[in-house]
Amino acid sequence: MSKSAAILASVLASLAIIASPLCSGQSSAVPAVPEKVIIDTDIGDDIDDAFALALALRSPELQIIGVTTTFGDTETRAKLVDRFLAEVGRPDIPVAAGTPTVGKGTFTQRRYAQGGHYAKPSHPDAVAFVLEQIHRYPGEVTLIAIGPLMNVGATIDKDAATFRKLKRVVMMGGSIQRGYGDLGYTPPLGPQPEWNILNDIPSAQKLFASGVPLFVMPLDSTQLKLDEVKRAFLFSQGNPFTDVLTLLYHQWGQETPTLFDPMTIAFLVNPGLCPVRPMHIRVDEKGFTRPDPGPPNAPNPPNAQVCLDSTPDAFFRLLLPRLAAP
Repeated sequence: MSKSAAILASVLASLAIIASPLCSGQSSAVPAVPEKVIIDTDIGDDIDDAFALALALRSPELQIIGVTTTFGDTETRAKLVDRFLAEVGRPDIPVAAGTPTVGKGTFTQRRYAQGGHYAKPSHPDAVAFVLEQIHRYPGEVTLIAIGPLMNVGATIDKDAATFRKLKRVVMMGGSIQRGYGDLGYTPPLGPQPEWNILNDIPSAQKLFASGVPLFVMPLDSTQLKLDEVKRAFLFSQGNPFTDVLTLLYHQWGQETPTLFDPMTIAFLVNPGLCPVRPMHIRVDEKGFTRPDPGPPNAPNPPNAQVCLDSTPDAFFRLLLPRLAAP
């Protein structure tokens, strides 16, 4: 065995120890009342949505009452989710598709979506589905928004009063102090328009003005790199979840994923992983998410709870054991 291979084997063994329930410090007890969640996703372009869905499915703290797809070819995205859910043993979870749009991204995982025999011939409308679930469980549903906000804006437009009966919205989006590529150990690059906000600025503005409790995981706290050692550990586990993620990763076709979206799930499971602070955020016409405290004599009330920093090691100590478990 070469020296580099021996080092990798040693690190993988260490990760396996970390991933055991004993070392991860995670309780195996299922909560008495899991939180009802709907995941609104643009799965199929980048790879982080798939990791977020997998983590949610592996988290007994959450009851996924539906998955909705947004942005671009929403019907094919829904078929991808159909196959994903079937292959991990959860075909019972409803899947709804948003109104298709002209997508600016690259649907890297289309072959997976078009393969297999799991896809339904059609899917219900995402907006109607979300409103139906809120009517069924008023004050109990958390909407997890990890894609551009077309479905969110359309739901507010259709029935803002019902939308306000959500328990909360937890979203990956925005850039407050740090932009893309600013991992906290280089000179500050400053904020940038973030993808999910930029692709539907009016819907983002409606969400921040909606009055629904809003928890925001921006670029500042979500640029979490799944490095080579962690990938090798996960992709060698051979359970249904890691097998699906391995295939989708290779179809994605790049090297090191940035796991932006899974932080929303991690926050729901353990809010201490991404501590939030109250802020008033204004979404401007260019898609920047600007802190706007207002004048000292008439401060703007907070409209969001925002996480500006996280600890990658603590995040991966949650993620890896859950995805790797038999």
